[in-house]
Amino acid sequence: MRNGLRPLLAAAGLAVATTSVAYTFGHRPAPADGEAAPAARQAVSASSARACQVNAAPAKRQLRGVWIATVHNLDWPSKPGLTQARQRSEYVKILDTAVRRNLNAVFVQVRPASDALYASPHEPWSQWLTGTPGGNPGWDPLPFLVDEAHKRGLEFHAWFNPYRAAATADLSKLPASHPARQHPSWVVKYQGKAYYNPGLPEVRRHTVKIVDDVVRRYDVDGVHFDDYFYPYPVAGVPFSDKAAFTKYGKGKSLAAWRRDNVNKLIAEVGQAVHTAKPYVKFGVSPFGIWRNKSDDPAGSDTKGLSAYDAIYSDARTWIRARSVDYIMPQLYWPRGFAVADYAKLLPWWADQVRGTGVHLYIGQALYRVGTKDTPAWTKPGELPSHLTLNRKRPEVMGDVYFSAAQVLKNPLGVLDRIAEDHYAKPALLPLMAARGGKAPGAPTGLRLAAGTLSWNPVPGARSYAVYRVADAVSAPCAAADPRNLVALLPSPRGSAMSAKQPGTYVVTAVDRLGNEGLPSVATLT
Repeated sequence: MRNGLRPLLAAAGLAVATTSVAYTFGHRPAPADGEAAPAARQAVSASSARACQVNAAPAKRQLRGVWIATVHNLDWPSKPGLTQARQRSEYVKILDTAVRRNLNAVFVQVRPASDALYASPHEPWSQWLTGTPGGNPGWDPLPFLVDEAHKRGLEFHAWFNPYRAAATADLSKLPASHPARQHPSWVVKYQGKAYYNPGLPEVRRHTVKIVDDVVRRYDVDGVHFDDYFYPYPVAGVPFSDKAAFTKYGKGKSLAAWRRDNVNKLIAEVGQAVHTAKPYVKFGVSPFGIWRNKSDDPAGSDTKGLSAYDAIYSDARTWIRARSVDYIMPQLYWPRGFAVADYAKLLPWWADQVRGTGVHLYIGQALYRVGTKDTPAWTKPGELPSHLTLNRKRPEVMGDVYFSAAQVLKNPLGVLDRIAEDHYAKPALLPLMAARGGKAPGAPTGLRLAAGTLSWNPVPGARSYAVYRVADAVSAPCAAADPRNLVALLPSPRGSAMSAKQPGTYVVTAVDRLGNEGLPSVATLT
C-alpha cells in the first residue's frame, strides 16, 4: 500500500483461481499444483493471442522524485541539534508524504560542502546535523535514510556537491581533519566561501574517492550532482586558478580548460560508480540553459545565463559521451517567460537526449509556486501544465521537485492537481538498460483469504506490482495498461494486500532497476 504496510481486511465468499501467464503471448508456464482452475486457464489461453489495446495516458513508468536538501537545514533536519528520534521522525514524515503523493524516488543531500551526513572516513560530520562542524551526532543516519526509503518503495539517490569546500573562507573555523585545512593548496576562496579548485587532479581524485566510498558501503540506488560546479560568477571578481591553468592548461583557452576539468570529473565519477556497483545510476541536474542560440546555433531560444560559459557546465558533452545515465535540467521558469520559456526549453532538452540512451528527467520549481514576483507562479495551474507538456515528449521520463519542504506545504494545492491529473496511479521506475538487472520470477502461491491477496516472496524482488482487470480474459494484457495498476508494494513487506473488489488480480515481481517479471493471476468471483 502507499505507506508500505499491509492492511488486514475480513471478507467472505471469495472463489479463487490462480495461474501464470507470460507477456510473450502464447507461452504460459505451468501453474503450481492446486493453483489453477480450468476455467481460468482457458480464459487466459483464449486471450493470449490477442494484441493488447492499451491507454498510455497515465505513464506506467515514470520517475517522480523530490530533492531533500540538508544544507542550511532547508528540508531535513529542520534545524541542527535535534535528537536522533526527532531527526528520524522528520525524515519519515517527508517519505510518507512522498509516498502519499505517488512519488517513487528521493534525492538526499549527503555531502553539502566537503562534509558528511554519514560516517565518513575522509570528511568531517556536517554542521547541519549537530550545529557544530565535525560534531558527531552519535549515529550514522545514512543506513536509516536508505532503509526507510526502500521500505516505502522509494529509490534513494545520494546527492553530492563536488567542489564546495565550506560556507566560509576562514579555514581556521573548520575541523582540523577537514580536507581544506589539510590541503589548503586545493582551495580557492571566492565571495566569502571556499571551493576546491576543479583544475587540480588531486581534487578530482578526492571527489571520486568520496563518491566511491559511499557507493561501496551503503545500499544507494544512485549518485546525484546538482548544478554547482565552478561558482556562479560575480562581475569583476575572478576565480583565482591561474597557477593551475598555467600548469595543466596545455594550450587550451581558460574556458575550454575549465570545462574539460568538469567533464573529466563527470566521466571519472560515472566510471567509479559503475565499477563499484554496475546497477547504481549516476546523473546530474544542471542549470536549465546550456547555451543561448544568440551565442551558439546549437543553443536554446533563451536569453539567460549560459551554464556552458558561466560555470563551465557542458551537459551536452556529458550526454553525447554517455558519461551520465540521466540528465535532469532545472527548468525553473514558467511558460511564456521571456528570458527562459519552459515551453521552448523542454523540446531543446528532449532533442539532446533523443537516441542517446540517456534518460531525461525535468527539475521542477515547486518552491516557486505561490511566489508573486512572476505572475505565472501565482496560478495553481502553471506547474501541472509543465507535466502536460512533458507528455508530448516521449524523451521525458519523469520529474523531480525542489524541494521536500514544499512537498509538505503543498503551495496553492498544486500537488492535489498533479495527483489528480498525472499521478492518480503509482508508477514503476523507467528502465535503464545500461544498468542491467534481471526480471525476477513470477510470484507463486497466490491465495485469497479473509479479503487479503497474498503470495510467496520472490528472490530478487524489490517490489511487487498489482494490477486489476474485470475478468481473466483480460489478464494477459493487464500489466500492459497502466490504468490497471492498483498498487506497488515494496518487498519484503509487500507480499500481501487487501482485495475487496471483484475482478482478476495480476501480480508481478520487480527488481531494484524496475525490471518486471512474469505475472501470476488470481480471480475473485
